[in-house]
Amino acid sequence: MTSNPAPTAATPRTSRRILTISLVVIAALIAGFFVFASLYTEFLWFDQLGFASVLTTQWVAMAVMFVVGFLGMAVPLFLCIQLAYRLRPVYVRLSSQLDRYQEVVEPLRRLAMWGMPIFFGVFAGFASAGNWRVVWLWANGVTTSVKDPEFGVDTGFYLFAMPFYHMLLAFVSAVLLLCLVITALVSYLYGSVRIGQRELRISKPARIQLAVLAGLYLAVQAVSLWLDRYLTLTQPDDRITGPAYTGVNATIPGLAILSIIAAVVAILFFVTAIIGRWRFPLAATALLVVASLVVGVGYPWIVTTFQVKPNQNRLQAEFYDRNIDSTKTAYGVDDMTVTPVKAKTDTEKGQLREDAETTASVRIMDPNIISPTVAQLQQYRSYYQFGTDLDVDRYEIDGKMQDTVVAVRELDMTKLGGGDSWNNRAAVYTHGYGLVAMAGNQRTTDGEPVFLEQGIPSSGFLTDSEKYEPRVYFGEHSPDYSIVGAPEGTTPVEIDYPRGGKDGGSDTKTTFKGDGGPRIGNTFTKLLYALKFQSEQILFSDLVNPESQILYDRNPRDRVQKVAPYLTLDSDPYPSVVDGRIVWIVDGFTTSATYPYASKVSLRDAIADSTNPASAVSFDEINYIRNSVKATVDAYDGSVTLYAWDDEDPVLQTWQKVFPSTVKPISQMSGDLMSHVRYPTDLFKVQRNMLGIYHIKDANSFAQEDNRWQTPDDPQSSNQSQPPYYLSMRMPGDDTSRFSMYSTFIPASQGQSTREVLMGYLSVDSDAGSTKGEKADTYGKLQLLEVDTDTTVPGPGQVQNTFNSNTTVAQQVNLMQQGESEVKYGNLLTLPVGGGLLYVQPVYVQQSKGTQLPNLRKILVAFGDQVAFEDTLTEALDALFGGDAGAAGGDEDVPPTDEGETPTEPTTPDQPADAEKQALADASEAMTARDAALKAGDLEAFAAADKKLTAAVQKLLDLSDTSSDTSKK
Repeated sequence: MTSNPAPTAATPRTSRRILTISLVVIAALIAGFFVFASLYTEFLWFDQLGFASVLTTQWVAMAVMFVVGFLGMAVPLFLCIQLAYRLRPVYVRLSSQLDRYQEVVEPLRRLAMWGMPIFFGVFAGFASAGNWRVVWLWANGVTTSVKDPEFGVDTGFYLFAMPFYHMLLAFVSAVLLLCLVITALVSYLYGSVRIGQRELRISKPARIQLAVLAGLYLAVQAVSLWLDRYLTLTQPDDRITGPAYTGVNATIPGLAILSIIAAVVAILFFVTAIIGRWRFPLAATALLVVASLVVGVGYPWIVTTFQVKPNQNRLQAEFYDRNIDSTKTAYGVDDMTVTPVKAKTDTEKGQLREDAETTASVRIMDPNIISPTVAQLQQYRSYYQFGTDLDVDRYEIDGKMQDTVVAVRELDMTKLGGGDSWNNRAAVYTHGYGLVAMAGNQRTTDGEPVFLEQGIPSSGFLTDSEKYEPRVYFGEHSPDYSIVGAPEGTTPVEIDYPRGGKDGGSDTKTTFKGDGGPRIGNTFTKLLYALKFQSEQILFSDLVNPESQILYDRNPRDRVQKVAPYLTLDSDPYPSVVDGRIVWIVDGFTTSATYPYASKVSLRDAIADSTNPASAVSFDEINYIRNSVKATVDAYDGSVTLYAWDDEDPVLQTWQKVFPSTVKPISQMSGDLMSHVRYPTDLFKVQRNMLGIYHIKDANSFAQEDNRWQTPDDPQSSNQSQPPYYLSMRMPGDDTSRFSMYSTFIPASQGQSTREVLMGYLSVDSDAGSTKGEKADTYGKLQLLEVDTDTTVPGPGQVQNTFNSNTTVAQQVNLMQQGESEVKYGNLLTLPVGGGLLYVQPVYVQQSKGTQLPNLRKILVAFGDQVAFEDTLTEALDALFGGDAGAAGGDEDVPPTDEGETPTEPTTPDQPADAEKQALADASEAMTARDAALKAGDLEAFAAADKKLTAAVQKLLDLSDTSSDTSKK
């Protein structure tokens, strides 16, 4: 009897192998399906928006670049390894050490010969795919018709071609260097290169291969060194970007010399491949190293030390001028108008008569403070919210333009309470409702905003339009995703807006009727989105019907960034009502870091201020910027529209060739949309940052640094720049008041000390007009008022200090803070009126605990060293300008606290009636006595002083009530 146990033993091993392979295949299929789900849902999102070509172009570009990078690295490596191995000497006596190396390597030889090229190829492929933008810009680059001042080359070469050539040469250098190293390693392992007895022996095939690779590497370095001459125009030298005297006269010629030497060395390596003599190329390589030290380091140091430093201002002047001109052009400030101003600091009656239009438009509602008040008055339900920082816009009301503060009522999904379920989050609470608009220059008698558009359902000047659509499905605080839509006749499930009823309240329901997201009516699509959002409810919920759409990626900034990946976006999208629809307006910038001779700036640092302290941008260092695109996102259906705002921008022209038909011409912008676009905040911040240095006109001033400026700190936020502000105002020399943005300058700080005096006032016209497809001629006009140094005009910090230290102001502020009240200072605005500069600051009072509702109570104003502190802007201006400013604020209809007195002395911030003056004095005296008693521990004296203080405060309240009663009569 015979037996054969082998099959029995093999069965478990075979089964385990089959099981392992099956599990690997299943895991790969699952992973592949997840990847497919992610890619396909992304395609559905772009396709629904009409921007599928943007996504497919990126996919194709990255795929092509991956293949090119993979093959560009893997094929040369594979060929070099194969050649080095196949041309090895067959009969050669190896050392025992090499024999041991070969014993270890040989079993893995095939894996290594294929694995190493694939390994490095994959890395090179991913690196190349990440640089697809550089290649596509080069392939589609345009000319600019502007020549650089050193080589006379079109600046388009620097913007589009030079980055590509630099990347290509770096890639080829890496490939050749890796090939050279691996060839030497394989040749050594297999005896083509032998080292021993103080002798280096190289076989002929190995010599040819190594010499050719070395020659190619040196040839690439020669080309790279030649290109580096142009690269110097985008690199720092001395105090500028671009070559200065040393760069032009030493560095650039030195790079040319080194390039020629490197080319000669490359030729010598090629000769060595033929004749077999290594002495000449090795000696030439040593010469190249020495020359790089002498020509690349030593000579520039000698020129700098012995020529430039002793004669810096004279020798560098030409190159400083180059930097000044190029920087101004690159940042779009070259056509700025500079107006010297000898500012007045004295006040007189009627001084503001010519500026009545400006003072009537002064925004006393601070969008960064009144958000809690707006929420309390307009939120209606806990599941609604308003942004922390509101936005500034303007509308034509009754034929007159009105500056407004606007906010969108959006959802707050964290406040659903017991109703926080998947059904409610995904299909019931789907959208916000309405835009709230407030007059920027008005207030109620209680210090609250004057609403021009408000309520649920909406009412006001916007709602008068029959086509007004108040629903907000796409906003800055929208849910991650919502499932909307249903067949005709289906009972609505989405909460539209709350309304009152006999039962204490109910909700109006609605169904989304737009085209806002991919359709998910079939099981396959539901499965894909269930995987994408890790939510099985999407697959099984009855709320998902054949007409359902899924809305996601709803933040307007994110939507624009996805469909226009080449843009850097403004950090502050703002809502507006255009042609009856709430839309988000987003400014898009094209940027570059390779504009010749233009100084660079950190975009992150330049746009940071007290309203945006933690900015984050993907492309940080730039030296060229244009507001090339205006984008809108419809708040109802999420549709994105891109308009070519600056169609002469060469960077935008190039990207339009990459993504054709995605950006509409400006001619298609409606007149209503034109009336709401504004000059972008971030662009203005970048420009003011550069103008701190580049407001000067000549190289001499640049060299001496005798007039450097900086943006002052926000008086309410130390160590953070004051933000620019939008205002409607008339600049000196203009005929009419226009919607503008402004910022101020003070002298640049020296060490820890800062001199808080005003040196410059920068404004830009932000009104594009209201004509379809046509920008107003004055839009984007930068105007700098340069304050005469003989006149001392206080800066914002000094003015704030004056307000805080003024005894009369301090007394009234202390009274306003009695009990549980807290005083908040609003934005400190600066206006060029009355031949000087007027400061205006609203003062708010709110509870320090519980519900905080900031209400506007007082207005601080200053002109020169004169200050006034009154209930309304109109009163404050009159108090400041001798009882008759000649102009009024927009709040002149608000009844004053004490109507019978007209101030006559502008040097005193407040001129109350005799009784009120006595009450203020009594209150001040009582407070002083109370503080002294508290410090001394005398409780009896403290109680007596506190009683006197209470009586004085009550007296003031009685006087206020009497004045109010009189005004009502």
